[in-house]
Amino acid sequence: MTDKNQQAVKEMQEGDLEAAAKLLNEAIEEHPEDPVAYTNFGNLLAAVKEDEKALRFFEKAISIDENAAAAHYGKGNIFFNQDNFEKAIEAYQKTLEHGLLESDVYYMLGLSYYQMNDLSHALPSLQRAIELNPKDIDANFHYALTLAQLELVDQAVEAFNDVLLLDPEHADSCFNLGVAYAYKDEAEKALKMFERAIAIQPDHVLSHNGKKQIEAQLNGN
Repeated sequence: MTDKNQQAVKEMQEGDLEAAAKLLNEAIEEHPEDPVAYTNFGNLLAAVKEDEKALRFFEKAISIDENAAAAHYGKGNIFFNQDNFEKAIEAYQKTLEHGLLESDVYYMLGLSYYQMNDLSHALPSLQRAIELNPKDIDANFHYALTLAQLELVDQAVEAFNDVLLLDPEHADSCFNLGVAYAYKDEAEKALKMFERAIAIQPDHVLSHNGKKQIEAQLNGN
């Protein structure tokens, strides 16, 4: 990475996108065959929701160097944000093939499969994301959700509890634990989890509904 690329990334991180754009323009003029500058410019454009322009920069980086893993990842994120999950999966797989074996890539790949309801493919990607970054709350949560939807309920309970160890205020995990306990006919535990979700997030509609159903069940109605 050239100095101007490094400076540009720093400016982007600090929120000065105009300065970053100027530096990246200069970097591209000085080194027109450097895929890194095009990738960084793509990331900058993606940050301001200029998706089609961003894609063109990522494509340019890849045309210079097919192994530009970060450009493939940028493409994947654009497609994901456009709900084009098939193309996102393809881009994320290429990201991994070209050596960017990071937690975020596995998470986004798993999330793309999850959005397509391809749970058997989502599970190993999300599991790998957690192995690489055990403290990633979103990856842990979606891993737990995937287990639950595959009806691996005991494993899902364990995984939702892992999320609550990382974030005790995670209302959606409390709700899903309530559902899991209800599924296991453990009504008292289910009620506690729905109540905990409501205590954290008073407008958690699904937890209010779950609480009513469990209370009716416990009261013999």
